[in-house]
Amino acid sequence: MTVLLIACLAFVSTYLGGYTALKNRKWLNLILGWTAGVLLGVVAFDILPEISRLIGAEKIDITAPMIALVVGFLAFHIVEKSILLHHNHEGQYEAHSHKHVGLASALALSGHSFLDGVGIGLGFQVSTTVGIAVAIAVIAHDFSDGLNTVTLMLVNGNNRRSSLRLLLVDALAPLAGAASTLLFTLSDKYLVIYLGFFAGFLLYIGASDILPQAHSKGSSRATIGLTILGCLFIFGVSRFA
Repeated sequence: MTVLLIACLAFVSTYLGGYTALKNRKWLNLILGWTAGVLLGVVAFDILPEISRLIGAEKIDITAPMIALVVGFLAFHIVEKSILLHHNHEGQYEAHSHKHVGLASALALSGHSFLDGVGIGLGFQVSTTVGIAVAIAVIAHDFSDGLNTVTLMLVNGNNRRSSLRLLLVDALAPLAGAASTLLFTLSDKYLVIYLGFFAGFLLYIGASDILPQAHSKGSSRATIGLTILGCLFIFGVSRFA
C-alpha cells in the first residue's frame, strides 16, 4: 500500500505539470533545474551504490547491469526522438497542425509514465531506501512529463478539453505502473539489471531532456544553483533515509 500512496504523489506531480503548461511557465526553468539535479543524485548516490552492493552479495558479473544502463539510455533516446521527429520537422513548413501527432506523442508519454510507476514499485522491491529515492526522482520528473503532454497536444492543434483528458491519462499511468508491481517480484539477479536500465533512463532524461529545457531561455545562477541543490538533497536523503 505504501507504493500506491507514493505513486499518488506522481499523479499529483504530473497533473500540476500539465496545469502549469496551461497557465504559465514563469518558474519552470528553476523547477526543471532542480529536477535534473535530483535525477543525477539518485543515480550517483542510490542506484549505482545499490548495484554495487547486489553485485558483491550475489556474485553477479558487473557487465550485465552496465549493458542494461547503456540500453536504458539509448532506448529512451530512440523512443523520444522517434516520437518527436515529425513534430520537430513541422517548423520547416507553413503553419499547420496534425492533431493525431499530438495524440500519439501524449500517449507515448503516458506509456513512459507507466514505466515510471513500475520503477517506483521495483525500487521498493530492492529496499525502502532505494524505493524512496527512485520515487523522489520520478515525482520530480513527472512534473515535466505532465507539462510536455499538454504542450504537445496544444501545439498540434488539440483543444483544451482533449489536452486535459490526455493529461489525466498520463497522470494515472504511474499509479497503474506501481500497482502492476504488486503482482510480481524479481530476484536480485534481475533487479540489478532493472537498476542498471533505470539508471540509464534517468541519466538520459536528466542530461538530454530536462537540463536543456531548464536552460532553453538562457542560463542563470539560480538554475545552476538549484541543480546543485537537487544533487545535495538526494545525497542527504540517501545518507539518512
